Amino acid sequence: MSRPIHPAPAPSRRGTAVACAALLFVALASGTATGAEPTPSPSATAPSASASGDTGLAGLDPRITEIMRKPDYRNAQWGLLQTDPESGRVVHSLFPEQFFIPGSTAKLISVSGPWHTLGADHRFVTPLYAVGARDGATLTGDLDLVAQGDLTMGGRTRPDGTVAYTDLDHTYANDFPGATLTPENPLAGIDRLARQVHDSGITRVDGDVIVDSRLFVPDPELVPTPTPLIINDNLIDLMTTPGDRPGADARLDWRPKVAPYQVTSAVKTVAAGKPTAVTVTASDGGTRIRLTGTIAAGSAPLLRTSPIGDPAAFGRVALIEALERAGVHVTADPSGPNPVGRLPRDYDGRPRVAAYTSPPYAQYAKLILKVSHNLGANLGICLLAVTAKSDQCPAGFPVLADFLDEAGVDREQAQLMDGRGGNPADRATPQVLVQMLAYWQRTPDARLFREALPILGVDGLLAENCRSCPARGKVFAKTGAAVGGDALNDRLAVGAITIAGYLDKGGGRFDTFYAGVNGASTPGADPTEVLAITNDLAMIAAYLQESSSP
Repeated sequence: MSRPIHPAPAPSRRGTAVACAALLFVALASGTATGAEPTPSPSATAPSASASGDTGLAGLDPRITEIMRKPDYRNAQWGLLQTDPESGRVVHSLFPEQFFIPGSTAKLISVSGPWHTLGADHRFVTPLYAVGARDGATLTGDLDLVAQGDLTMGGRTRPDGTVAYTDLDHTYANDFPGATLTPENPLAGIDRLARQVHDSGITRVDGDVIVDSRLFVPDPELVPTPTPLIINDNLIDLMTTPGDRPGADARLDWRPKVAPYQVTSAVKTVAAGKPTAVTVTASDGGTRIRLTGTIAAGSAPLLRTSPIGDPAAFGRVALIEALERAGVHVTADPSGPNPVGRLPRDYDGRPRVAAYTSPPYAQYAKLILKVSHNLGANLGICLLAVTAKSDQCPAGFPVLADFLDEAGVDREQAQLMDGRGGNPADRATPQVLVQMLAYWQRTPDARLFREALPILGVDGLLAENCRSCPARGKVFAKTGAAVGGDALNDRLAVGAITIAGYLDKGGGRFDTFYAGVNGASTPGADPTEVLAITNDLAMIAAYLQESSSP
């Protein structure tokens, strides 16, 4: 469940959310960040029943109550809910209608909206239009790439059409060691478009290449900020490998290689066992990237990333270079700006000379849920806005609200200001997340959605937990975390560690469940101490799966 620690997000949307005094960063388990004060907690020996439907700790597996009563959680508050969705019977319940900081369990809601609204089989078709006059193989005019909000543009697509991911995604490479790359070419979609242009008979463009990003306006209140054109998650990947001996220059490889991005490295190899510490700095709008520091001899290659400052301009250059590789010469200067002032009002009557078609949305949802892909989760809000014929991302929230009403999910038990679960205002009750999970059980996509979640001991953010326990492969769940500093006590304030999903109880029965703790603390300031808490939540899920119903 544990995953990287990274800096806090930008302040809350439009200033309406209240920011916490401490800057929060996130444990690897959720891939989210949120600022929030710990929720005041009653004793862990909660009453056996309450007006909100609590069953307390009665009937729980003793291994679970032992975890909840650890001294580490004496000031914390636990929430728990397990239900049999077919009968509606509540198996276990502890503060089911109280708000908790959700972390990335909020993605269960934000991904469900686009999945339902667009459809599991929805494919993004990104067209390339010829705008100008054609004379044989020469186009006098422009090639306009009309961005459609495709999350990967082919950069993760396997030959069988599925989307590739690693258990620790490259989007977390700056936060935690061990992030790895998928083998797919991040420029695959761009290259395919270029080949199609050549196949259409065009070999020369006396004009320009323009990326049309008018689909929606990037909203900086969504962090990371979605853009209509996304290539390689809007990141440059930087892979450092130690040299052959201490003192030698480290070796560097990077991708995608697109002008005018230039990367240099001054990283040196140090003796085995010495610290590995690589710093990435960028200038000139992110186009000049430099790596400095050290890497230990004999260590595994180290992945870092640097953000692409202007995704549309980056895409324009990438396409011009791909066209040249495909045998199509473009007279425009590749290093020039993206000339959006030349875009037509619309493309009625303009010939479409190429198009890239994405895998189905369910594949993108799987990527988002398996690795807690924050950019993809925020992108879903903007895509919902587009379905409402708006180019303003906040217009996606009313669409999400309408879906929740239709799904029978009590949306007043959730507060969301983004798609990733990283805004300081974000809250969710155990009940609303379980309602969201139960909704999918009633749909034809029940299995598809369930298997899109991380699987305990198998893949995604739960790959390393419970690998040898009886529940391995029988818990399908999204994790979440919010962790911040406690300078007063030189420790970490764990705003939340949460997990929610399905328990395979056998015989085709899948119980829905939520378990979470707010307001815990670590003994010290070492971020790895959070791992014990994330593992406690994974083990609670495992024990819920293993236990017989009372």
